[in-house]
Amino acid sequence: MFSAEIVGAWIAVFLTLAIFSYLYRDNPFYKIAEHIFVGVSAGYWASMYFWTQIQPNLFGRLWPALHEGLSLGFLGKLWYAIYNFFNLIYPPAFPDGGVATGHGMQLTYIIPLILGIMMLLSVFSKFSWFARWGICYVVGMAAGLRAYGFLNSNVIGQVKGSVIPLVGDVSTGAIINGIILLIGTISGLLYFYFSKEHKGWFGTVGKIGIYFLMISFGASFGFAVMGRISLLIGRFTDLKSFGGAAYHHASLWILAAMVILLGIWSFFNKEEKATKGVPIK
Repeated sequence: MFSAEIVGAWIAVFLTLAIFSYLYRDNPFYKIAEHIFVGVSAGYWASMYFWTQIQPNLFGRLWPALHEGLSLGFLGKLWYAIYNFFNLIYPPAFPDGGVATGHGMQLTYIIPLILGIMMLLSVFSKFSWFARWGICYVVGMAAGLRAYGFLNSNVIGQVKGSVIPLVGDVSTGAIINGIILLIGTISGLLYFYFSKEHKGWFGTVGKIGIYFLMISFGASFGFAVMGRISLLIGRFTDLKSFGGAAYHHASLWILAAMVILLGIWSFFNKEEKATKGVPIK
């Protein structure tokens, strides 16, 4: 019997081995897995952003629930008539009576709604120029927010972390660590100072900064590799467990089938290249 769990295991094995098949060469199995991954990821994140951001934070502020103390006049009833039209089209996103998220009505959110519609118009060549307005706003706003966040968390945080406490209950190890951090910060910043030629003492300090940068990049790369290795171990563990009798030896069957099919594909691919005069690699 093939239950939903067993079918999911076979699909997981196929996608995992299809990705690993790129170690041999670019092939149809890898392209299938790549397209599925990109499509599913895009669909998943689009759905997540809609239900966690757009629906509660945008529609919930433009059309909040009516039972939240709203007094509707003529314009209010007209405004909710638009909502009722959307309710007929897609009730899950526009439930009866408004979006109950606890927000009050904030009509200023019409501006991001219009900008978002402008960005969606990029799919039409005639109206694609509308998308520039929305993209300019998003890029400018994101750049400003990111600059403030980076300045607050990285620059000011680095300055605070570089301060060496010399008074109070401070251990010798903390003072040594603070001195090393201070030297690394100053030498690393001076390495990127190009208004002065890197000669003499200035060049020596810049070389010290290079060593600190190499250590930092190496540590970051090491952490990234360790994270990827942990994911790889997890995939190998799943392949091993899915190769058992409980899953009808999914790993073994799919591996054998992919090896045979790749061999056939490679054979015919070489013959096709040879007939076209393309050099065979």
